[in-house]
Amino acid sequence: MKTRTTSKGLDESAAISEIIEHQVKLESLGDLQPLFDAIGEKRIVMLGEASHGTHEYYTWRSFISQRLIAEKGFSFIAVEGDWPDCYKINEYVKGRSHASTAQEVVKTFDRWPTWMWANWEIAGLAEWLKKYNAAATKKIGFYGIDVYSLWESLGAIRQYLQEVDPIALEKVSETFRCFEPYSEDGVSYAYASRLVPELCENEVVALLKELKEKLPTYDSGEESVFSTEQNALIAVNAEKYYRAMVKGDGASWNVRDGHMQETLDRLLEFNEPGAKTIVWAHNTHIGDASATDMQQDGMINIGELSRQKYGNDTFLVGFGSYKGSVIAGKRWGAPMQKMELPPAPARSWERLLHKAGAGDKLLLMHNLPTDVFDHHIGHRAVGVVYNPALESYGNYVPSRMTNRYDAFIHLDQTRALHPLHLEPHNLEIPDTYPFGM
Repeated sequence: MKTRTTSKGLDESAAISEIIEHQVKLESLGDLQPLFDAIGEKRIVMLGEASHGTHEYYTWRSFISQRLIAEKGFSFIAVEGDWPDCYKINEYVKGRSHASTAQEVVKTFDRWPTWMWANWEIAGLAEWLKKYNAAATKKIGFYGIDVYSLWESLGAIRQYLQEVDPIALEKVSETFRCFEPYSEDGVSYAYASRLVPELCENEVVALLKELKEKLPTYDSGEESVFSTEQNALIAVNAEKYYRAMVKGDGASWNVRDGHMQETLDRLLEFNEPGAKTIVWAHNTHIGDASATDMQQDGMINIGELSRQKYGNDTFLVGFGSYKGSVIAGKRWGAPMQKMELPPAPARSWERLLHKAGAGDKLLLMHNLPTDVFDHHIGHRAVGVVYNPALESYGNYVPSRMTNRYDAFIHLDQTRALHPLHLEPHNLEIPDTYPFGM
C-alpha cells in the first residue's frame, strides 16, 4: 500500500486548540465512559491499532472488549488473524479444548508473524473469556477473519473429512493435490499463477460446492460444521488473493478485506439474532478507507464496507501513539525484534495530539469541527515489517481524521508487547487492564 504524507492547508494552531478543548484525558479506566456512552447500542465496534506489536493497544482493547461483553451483550470477538489458529482459542474459551492454559494454545501459532496472537496479552484475554464463559449461558466466541491460511484451512478440511466422511475426502482429493507442488508457499503459488492464471481456482470452487452440499448432513456440531465451511471459503478467497497479489495494484488488498467483511457477515448471521461483534484489526483495515488516500488507489477496507452495509450500527475506534517501542521484523519472515518507535514527525496526527498535551486522551470525532480537520493529515501506520529509520518515508497514511473514525484513543508513549516465542515463558501473564488495574 502506498502512503503519502500531507497536511497542506491545515491550521495547526487551530487544530491543537480544538483537540485541547474536546479531549477527554485518560487517567483512569473510568475516563473511558464517554466512549461507551457514544457506542450505545451499536452492533459492530471495530477497535484498531497503529501497529501489530504494541502492548497498550492489546490491553486497552481487552478492557474495552470485556466491558462491551459484560455490559452490552456483545457476542464474539473477530480479529485480523487466521481462522484455524484463532478457532483453537475459540475452542479453549468455550471449554472444548484439551489444553490446560491459554499460553499452551497460543504458543502453537507458528506462522509468521507469530507475535500478533502468540503473546501474553492475548493469553490474558483468553483466560478472561474462558472464565466469563464458564459462568455464562451465552458463550462468547473468538474468531479469525483473515484470508492467509490457505494450506492450514485445507489441512483442517482434510482432517475433518477423514473423521466424518472419508468418501467425500476422496472425492475432493484433487484439490489438495493441486496445491502440493507449492510447498505451502503462497508466493510460489502466486508467481506460478502468472503462467497458468486459473491454476487451482476450479478445484477450490468445486471443494466449496461439494462441502456446501454435504455439510448439512453431518452431525458433528453446528459450530464445527460452520468452521469447516469457513475453511472452504478461505481456500477459495485465499487462492484468489494469491493470484491477485502479483498484480500489485491493490486488487489483493480488496480481496482480503472483502473476505474479512464476508466472514463478519457470516458470523453475525451464524450467531443469535441481533448478534454484536467486536473487531480487532489494524487501523488501515478499520479506519474508513474512503477518508484516506487509499481511495485514490481504488482500495476498500472493512471499516468502509461495514459502514456501507450496517450504517450507524458501526462504530470505528482508531488507536495511535506518539513514541515508544514496538515488536516487528525488518523484512517479511525476519526474526521478530523490539524496535524503537521514534517520536512522530511534525504536522502528523500523532504530533498534533502530543502537542495538545502529553498524556493519553480520547477524542470523539463528532465533537471536532469539520472545517478545521477537513484536511489529509499524515497518520502513522506501522506494519509487521518496519524500519524506524525510514518511517517518515512510508508509514503515514494521509487521512481526514474526523471522517475516518468515530473515536480515537491516543496513547502518548507505548511499549512493545510480549511475544511468547521471544520472552521467557516462566513469567506470569500480565494484567490485561491498562494502568495495571
